[in-house]
Amino acid sequence: MDIIANYSFELVLLAGLFGFLMAWGIGANDVANAMGTSVGSKALTIKQAILIAMVFEFAGAYLAGGEVTSTIRKGIIDASYFVDQPHILVFGMISALLAAGLWLLLATYLGWPVSTTHSIVGAIVGFAAVGVSTDAVTWSKVGGIVGSWVITPLISGVFAYIIFMSAQKFIFNTKDPLANAKRYVPVYMALAGFILSLVTIKKGLKHIGINFSTNEAMLLSIGVAIIVALFGIVAIKRLKVDPAADKKMHYASVEKVFAILMVVTACCMAFAHGSNDVANAIGPLAAVVSIVDNGGEIAKKSILAWWILPLGGIGIVAGLALFGRRVMATIGQGITHLTPSRGFAAELAAATTVVLASSTGLPISTTQTLVGAVLGVGMARGIAALNLGVIRNIVISWVVTLPAGAGLSIVIFFTLKGIFAPS
Repeated sequence: MDIIANYSFELVLLAGLFGFLMAWGIGANDVANAMGTSVGSKALTIKQAILIAMVFEFAGAYLAGGEVTSTIRKGIIDASYFVDQPHILVFGMISALLAAGLWLLLATYLGWPVSTTHSIVGAIVGFAAVGVSTDAVTWSKVGGIVGSWVITPLISGVFAYIIFMSAQKFIFNTKDPLANAKRYVPVYMALAGFILSLVTIKKGLKHIGINFSTNEAMLLSIGVAIIVALFGIVAIKRLKVDPAADKKMHYASVEKVFAILMVVTACCMAFAHGSNDVANAIGPLAAVVSIVDNGGEIAKKSILAWWILPLGGIGIVAGLALFGRRVMATIGQGITHLTPSRGFAAELAAATTVVLASSTGLPISTTQTLVGAVLGVGMARGIAALNLGVIRNIVISWVVTLPAGAGLSIVIFFTLKGIFAPS
């Protein structure tokens, strides 16, 4: 307790700095891959993607990032082990933030799309298992995360394959692709409106005290879907193309329709991502601030200090704007060649997987979801359409993330312990 009282300002300052670094890493890595499909398919330029993400990610993080957050991240560690030594939990959370932030910056520099959730979880597991006790870690939760490495990309890949192949069958491989686009694209728009509004309602609004039951959320999302479909019908009817033009011109016109759709999906995914993943940075930070403010008492829930959400939102935006291009290039261009229709299929599949995972409690990485969806779209065109070298590097980076976060966290934890609590 004396350590927390004597070094309260220094500990909160370190947690704030490293929380900002972690948010920066989330912006540079996670947000970049959420926007990568839009940039890779040429639906948006890099500057446009960055501007959209800056607005919607910050809005999601600040407006729907959570007034209350769990101090022990996703139940990965058992708080009872720290009741008599709360300063150890403070050191651990600070270590986890710095370790995960450093790993994300390295991965981003190398162009690897890794999971920010897995980075922070690995870091928390590292300090708890080595610095406290292996029993302090809920290993079943960790097992679920490892299992999600396979399950998440597989589910989103299958969805993306189905969505893309349906577009090929009903629109692109027909005698009159533009006429069929006018018929079927509003259906895709309705599906996108339904899934993305469901993501936003389920993962965003609950954080600002607006709670809907599952049935209410479904009804609201159906309403949004109908409005979006009607808007699509009106917009596509205005699309004028010379009937005598060749099929290439018709294909180009259809892709323009999908490009507009991609802008909508990108905005919604950015908002939902900001509301959800900012917790990876502010969760451990909130834990430190709560313990220091309460004089060492570890509370299960804590009201966020007013400055924490803006710190997370600004960090995400700064990371994306200054360091996000590398991962955008990997997702948008490195795995397979994307067009607006392929990018839309990938993004809609990723959003669908996020909704399903949220409702079933499956531990999920938005990064792995999107990479799996892009792979699914690539597979629809055959294995030759995939860059296997890039895919190999991505898979390696996923496997390395947990141990890398854990290893860095252990080193930093013992360093902090030596500085603030020399035995």
